[in-house]
Amino acid sequence: MTMQSDDPPAPKVPFKKTRPSKTSSARPWVGKGVSGKPTSGRAWHKKGGGDRFRPSGPGEDLIVLYGWHPVSQALANGGRKLHRLLVTENALARLTSEIGTLRIVPELVRPSAINALLGVDAVHQGLYLEADPLPGSDLDDLPDDALLLALDQITDPHNVGAIVRTAAAFGVAGIITTARHSPNATGVLAKSASGGLEHVPLVVVRNLAESLIDLGKRGFTRIGLDSEGETTLDVVRPRRPAVIVLGAEGKGLRQRTRECCDVLARIPFSGEIRSLNVSNAAAITLYALSPRQGA
Repeated sequence: MTMQSDDPPAPKVPFKKTRPSKTSSARPWVGKGVSGKPTSGRAWHKKGGGDRFRPSGPGEDLIVLYGWHPVSQALANGGRKLHRLLVTENALARLTSEIGTLRIVPELVRPSAINALLGVDAVHQGLYLEADPLPGSDLDDLPDDALLLALDQITDPHNVGAIVRTAAAFGVAGIITTARHSPNATGVLAKSASGGLEHVPLVVVRNLAESLIDLGKRGFTRIGLDSEGETTLDVVRPRRPAVIVLGAEGKGLRQRTRECCDVLARIPFSGEIRSLNVSNAAAITLYALSPRQGA
């Protein structure tokens, strides 16, 4: 939400004011940004099916976060290494009012400067952050009494981001995803996750079926959400540890994934439409399998 023009001026905090140089012949930005439109800045490249960019100098790949919740949550997460923060005057006032001292010196820019990086359709709310990816988690690091989600080749970053946001709301301990056929945790996905990436670790595995088998050996109940499941979700008891397995829209769960589940459950619909967006289905399932107070 952009603050109105009658908001109080930004507090006196250190910042760098960035203006393009009229004499420079360098081209520091090339390629395409998160929205697919031409940008200026570090070189973008496609890797693993998602939008990421590589710094022009040595170092690992960075990710882009934009919008109030993704950026403010990343700034509050001491485990997230930050590299560059672009802010508008109103956004800076809100940040310093709600967060206080920032972990990085911001660069004060006009909204058009961020539009040039992301495209005019990106809802950035005056905030653009370049940061390192969060440290990866391992399957063995997850607690033995956890509630987990596993994503079987869900590639839409909007859907994955919405699932991450819901998982953060329901206290999911981790989301298992595959190294291939999954979007990177940047750009649109991070915006859709609305800060959830800072609270729910992503566990990237090479083989989802083998990971489900390993979790089964640890005592996890593996619940596959399937429109053709013989069991309805309302009769599945809340339990821990458990992993809820979600398939891509259209394809659903792959056969090998289905074989690794202890139960295949479907949402019992009563209306004419018998399917939901996978992120909506994830929210319903997490609510249905959450322990009830007094139960």
